[in-house]
Amino acid sequence: MTHDHDLVLRPTPAQTEAALNPPPGRNGGDLVVETLAGLGATTVFGLPGQHALGMFDALRRSDLRYVGLRVENNAGFAADAYGRITGEAAPLLLSTGPGALTSLAALQEAAAASAPVLAISSQVPTAGLGGGRHGYLHELPDQAASFRGVVKSVHTVRTQSQIPSAIAEAWESALTAPHGPVWVEIPQDVLLAETHLPVVTAVDATPEELAPRPELTAVAADLLSSAARPAIIAGGGAVRSDASGKLKALAEKLQAPVVTTFGGKGAFPWKHPLSLQSWLEDRHTTDLLEDADVLLVVGSGLGELSSNYHTFKPRGRVIQIEADLGKLESNHPALGIHADARLALQALLETVSQRDDASAPERVRALLAKVRDRIAAQELTLEQQVLASVRAALPSDSPSFWDMTILAYWAWSAFDPKGPNHMHSAQGAGGLGYGFPAALGAAVADGSRPVLAVSGDGGALYSIAELATAKQYDLPVTWLIIDDGGYGILREYMTDAFGSAMGTELTRPDFVALAESFGVPGVRTTPESLEADLSKALATPGPSVVVLPAVLRMFAPTHLPSTP
Repeated sequence: MTHDHDLVLRPTPAQTEAALNPPPGRNGGDLVVETLAGLGATTVFGLPGQHALGMFDALRRSDLRYVGLRVENNAGFAADAYGRITGEAAPLLLSTGPGALTSLAALQEAAAASAPVLAISSQVPTAGLGGGRHGYLHELPDQAASFRGVVKSVHTVRTQSQIPSAIAEAWESALTAPHGPVWVEIPQDVLLAETHLPVVTAVDATPEELAPRPELTAVAADLLSSAARPAIIAGGGAVRSDASGKLKALAEKLQAPVVTTFGGKGAFPWKHPLSLQSWLEDRHTTDLLEDADVLLVVGSGLGELSSNYHTFKPRGRVIQIEADLGKLESNHPALGIHADARLALQALLETVSQRDDASAPERVRALLAKVRDRIAAQELTLEQQVLASVRAALPSDSPSFWDMTILAYWAWSAFDPKGPNHMHSAQGAGGLGYGFPAALGAAVADGSRPVLAVSGDGGALYSIAELATAKQYDLPVTWLIIDDGGYGILREYMTDAFGSAMGTELTRPDFVALAESFGVPGVRTTPESLEADLSKALATPGPSVVVLPAVLRMFAPTHLPSTP
């Protein structure tokens, strides 16, 4: 009798010959790129460095597409966006020490947003591993220690034979729910040494699905079916797991209003009769969610931004579906279901009962009317005009990437992304400089449609070097820079709190002239001409820059005692 586990795939004669006589001139770097290709990678991002030259030499002999950025952190942001758009693990090749460490902020954002990034860094020669002070260039006592608190998993290679398995294990980790960044490091001498190992031709690293426990989904389905006022909060996990279709079907079956978190933008149709949109920083929304007798939270940890700065206090029963075990019931007691959002929603769809509730759409309309009235009372016409112009100019199927800037904070609440996985920002970790390099990564993933990046003048200077990257690869990214002369939101925060601001005012370049010096067309616009100028830029092939000099204000918060 033959059992499945006794079956062994036997190589063909041609495969045996190739294994016994691998082509000459290969090094450890070839094992890296061969493994990536075997896993299905087609594109890698990165920046060469002295210790990593073995990998970059091997890239010349591979079919992988290399996209080089000018700063490691920006390369990480580009890989992050590539992973978000494609759902694939995005390889990021880095060098030792300063190069590796410069990527940390980008990897933190990827971790917060569950973006699958496979970072592969060189290391000092093998003799320098172990914490001794040998004086190698870029040497750290324990380079991996700098990444353990940021990435999902760390993998250190010491011999060439370990390379394929270590990278495959990291790849599987990056793509196991919740997705996230992983770290592999390989010593310089291992990458440079000639290898006689066979060519890596196929690698199996299929991640296991994180299915819900059926007894938990049965209880959840019963609670939802018998609820009088169910509601749903959909977070980034619903987007990452491609669960928007199942979310919509479940909400309609339950007649449950849905609000999306800022990371979950697009998970639910913006103009659906049950859509509460994304007004989480509004007390009216907080009140409605607190009043739900059963609240289903899908793919969100209900952190600071998603809980109106921790002022949200649910009174009903909470059901939380979350792939990240560390987020499960971390802020509120709940019926916690540790699962991929798509699989859990499918289980609920199969077991919940149809609810009829004609009042649900009316409650949604009433809530949105209250939000509109609150914003209208604050005389924020300019801000709403600018955001409306951006929405009108951007094609409905184009993704947008937003830096940490006032217009982005408006967009979190008020921008219709027109679809799932269309709007992305750095709200996970909250670092500056994300928007433009991330948009470049998205354009690499899909160059058939224009991509929009939005930054303030302060954030733009974090990634201005990538204008060279945009030009070099002729990427269809339009960069909208809102120039208010400094760190606008910090200016506003400090003025409100202390009466004046410190360290927020910036000398900045002529962004149009600077763009043109890179060979990238630029235009200075006004609020009145923004829609036309932005539409023209987005319709023109290749990169472009649109600069809007404007001082924007935020709408009043509702989580502070002194505000309405």
